[in-house]
Order: sequence, then C-alpha cells, then structure tokens
Amino acid sequence: MFCRICNNQTQVINSFGRMPIANNFLKQDSFKEEYFFDLETMFCISCKTFQLVEQPDPQLMFHENYAFFSGTSKKMAEHFKIMAESYRQQFIADPQKAFVVELGSNDGIMLKHFARDGIKHLGVEPSENVAHVAREQGVATKVAFFGEQTASAILEEHGQADIICAANVMCHIPDLASVAKGVVSLLKNDGVFVFEDPYLGDVIQKTSYDQIYDEHVYIFSLLSVQQIFEPYGLELFHVEPQITHGGSMRYYLCLQGQRVVQDSVKKQLEIEKTLGLDNVETFINFRDACEKSRQELVTLLKELKAAGKRVVGYAATSKSTTILNYCGIGKESIEYISDTTPLKQGKFSPGMHIPIKPYQEFTNDTPDYAVLFAWNHAQEIFEKEENFTKKGGKWITFIPEVKVLEQV
Repeated sequence: MFCRICNNQTQVINSFGRMPIANNFLKQDSFKEEYFFDLETMFCISCKTFQLVEQPDPQLMFHENYAFFSGTSKKMAEHFKIMAESYRQQFIADPQKAFVVELGSNDGIMLKHFARDGIKHLGVEPSENVAHVAREQGVATKVAFFGEQTASAILEEHGQADIICAANVMCHIPDLASVAKGVVSLLKNDGVFVFEDPYLGDVIQKTSYDQIYDEHVYIFSLLSVQQIFEPYGLELFHVEPQITHGGSMRYYLCLQGQRVVQDSVKKQLEIEKTLGLDNVETFINFRDACEKSRQELVTLLKELKAAGKRVVGYAATSKSTTILNYCGIGKESIEYISDTTPLKQGKFSPGMHIPIKPYQEFTNDTPDYAVLFAWNHAQEIFEKEENFTKKGGKWITFIPEVKVLEQV
C-alpha cells in the first residue's frame, strides 16, 4: 500500500471489516443496494501520516441528502462563535477590506458571524442541502469541492483571502496537494490558513477508533501536517489543542517565512514523540486496544441482554457506524437509536439496520441503558437528560474504556 501524501510504502494497521457509508441512514427498501467497502487504516513511516487504505468516492459521502448539520449542537454553536471572534481579532485589520473563505462551511454555523458583521466571506460546501440552510442565514455559499480549480474561480471573482479556514473538513479530503496549491494561490501574503480536526494523539490515547470512518481519510498529527503542507510553501507557525470531538487540534499555517513560528509547535512536537506518533509500534498497540475494546463492549451487551435489560442507542452519529459494524452490534442488542435529526428519523442505521427513532420516543420511554454514541458531547447530553438518570437509566460508554455510568 502506498501513501497518498508521499507515495512511499505504508504499513497496514487496523482492519475494521466491511463498512457502509457512515452517514447513509437508509430506508428498508434500500438495504439490498447498500454500498460497502473495506475499512482499513495504514501508517506511513516516511511522512508519519495515519490514513485510510481505501476511501469511497466523495459523491457517495457528500451530496444533496447529507445528514449532518453542525448547528444541531449548542456547544458546537458556541465553539464556532468563539472561533469566528478569535479569527477576526487576530487576523483582520480592516473589516471593510477583509475576505474570509471557509472550506466545508456546512450550514454556515461559523461564517454567519462574519456575515452578520458585513465582512466579505464565502463558504465552499459540497453538499447542496446544508449549503441551502447556510444561504437562508445570509451566508454566501458556493457548492463545490475545494481544490486548485475552485480556488482559481474564487480568486478571479473575489480576489485573495485574509483567512482560509476549515473545521473538521481537511481530514475528509484525499487530494491535499490540490488543496494546498489552491490555498497558496488564494491566500494574501500575510494571510492565514487555519484548520482544526480530530487529533491523532487523542485518538491513540483514548482508543477512540470511532473517529475512523469513510469521511476521515486522515487523522492528523503535527508531524504529518508539516510533511503534507511544507512542500507547497505553507509553514506551520502555531497550534492550539481543542476539546471538541473528543480531542482536536487547531493548526495555523502561513506562507513560508511570513510569521514567527511559536513555541507551541515545538512543545507539541515533543509531546508527539513522547506519545510515539512517529513509531509504527504505537499504532500496532492501538490496533490491539481497539480489539480489546470491541470484545468488552460486545460482552457487556450480551450480559445485559441475558439479564433481560433493555438497551437503546443515544444519537445516530457517523462515529456510531464504525462501532456498530466493527463490533457486529444489531437490533438484537440495541432496540433503536434516538436522534434529533429529522433526516435520520424513521430510517435505519448504516450496515446493522437498527431503527432510528425521534428523540421524543426516548423521552417517553424507560429503557434500562443508553449507549452514548455522541460521547464527545457527554456533558451537554447529561445536563439535558437528568430525567433519564433520575428514572434509573444508566449510560454505557466505550471511550476511553467500556463501562457503565450509574451517576453523571
């Protein structure tokens, strides 16, 4: 297997088996037509990039029926509001002349803060349905995948950008060479390219293998980000750890030599070497930890079933697709999954075909246990679901370990 970044030989790490499209919540009459691929990971010893062996065609993942809307989480809405203000304060000297471009802008959850202040902006979003929601909020949005060609069209129409940003998007894009070339052409000399994504260090430490699914073709580290973007003249000058998505990293890049490289980069690189993110043995140990976690979760659910307990799922997340299919967990173990997204309700989970029911079903029900698929939003959920625990309901989590939470 060869690396997407440097074309050198890689080592295959995990094999999660046959996996469907993570966000393809489907109706019963579509079961026979469901698409599957082999979900495997590999690690490049040369450029230190952790990546999928195979990724499905982007058109299968991002389209007019895309089932993820960023605005459904209050915590994430607040996170993006703070992000927008931070970018504005740090990198926009004159709001009247500024231009901000966001890649994978989804429903406009971040860019709307620039739009409301009259700052010129453009979202680049490949999924028409979420782009439509963004436009309704006054966010200028172009339906496209970002790369050299799209950057050229934006440059011709709007000129160069002060900020090019992305959140939980760069890890989705297999052709990062085209993205890097597009960024370099579109960015002003003193501009900033900043993105955040789930962080490899957290995935390894927490055994959060549910971060691995079709959309996440890469899980980045600083080591890999440097190797990916430096050949195109982009320099990593600052990083900031984030708590979002169970542990993310925000990467700040500029055109080579335009800014002073901050101590945060050196310190985080030292942490990565301590974690062994440059060593293939670390990833072999991660594979073993994933297998152990799978065995423990399957055993727990079997024991609860044997004891006559009712178990449901909470939040039909993309990440839950990996958990359910890798562990072989179906409706014999989890009766249904509760979710607030109308587009998912009345459908079935990808691969294992567990019914997805409206959130109201969960609030009216009295299951014994709920599997917390949206574990990265745990605090927000626990505050919302006090009534469930007061009625004796218990939470099952699997990150960083499989356990039952009787009190939260």
